[in-house]
Amino acid sequence: MEKKFPEIETSRLILRKVKSDDKESMFKYLSDEDVVKHMGLFPYKTAEEVMDEINWYDSIYKEGTGIRWGITEKGKNEVIGSCGFLNMKRQHFRAEIGFELNKEYWSQGIAGEAISAVLKYGFQSLGLERIEALIEPTNRSSQKLVEKYGFIKEGLLRHYEFTCGKFDDLLMYSILKEDLVGIFGE
Repeated sequence: MEKKFPEIETSRLILRKVKSDDKESMFKYLSDEDVVKHMGLFPYKTAEEVMDEINWYDSIYKEGTGIRWGITEKGKNEVIGSCGFLNMKRQHFRAEIGFELNKEYWSQGIAGEAISAVLKYGFQSLGLERIEALIEPTNRSSQKLVEKYGFIKEGLLRHYEFTCGKFDDLLMYSILKEDLVGIFGE
């Protein structure tokens, strides 16, 4: 990974490194059951607990296994969600994309704008060949969102994760670099 954390700008957003100062704004959405119910997390109870999430973002970046950007609106410094890669396997040129957004910003195209920018970064700057999205079968909104951006449903992974005291089935979606030829000027 680059030494300096990369910043991504879109027409409405700045995707940037999350800092400890962002814990209050992140707590607004990470404490919301509707936001975290498909993330394999219990809602955070305090802003201090959000530091665990921020520290995880730092650790995956330092280890080279992922990168997670805080989503902010241009002209505002409040983190309203995050988007990025985890479980990056450099030797296989693949990573998993993850995202979440403060409920106040749902249905405004913000998550899609962030996902599009992160996909472009993954294929162009990280040299990824394949990006995966693992989504709970009940999370139709996220399924529709990734399908809109070209992801293809590959199948069901039964009892793939154990989170919050239960086994979760996950749908595997993927998009390949060749699926986007021409979109990013390649």
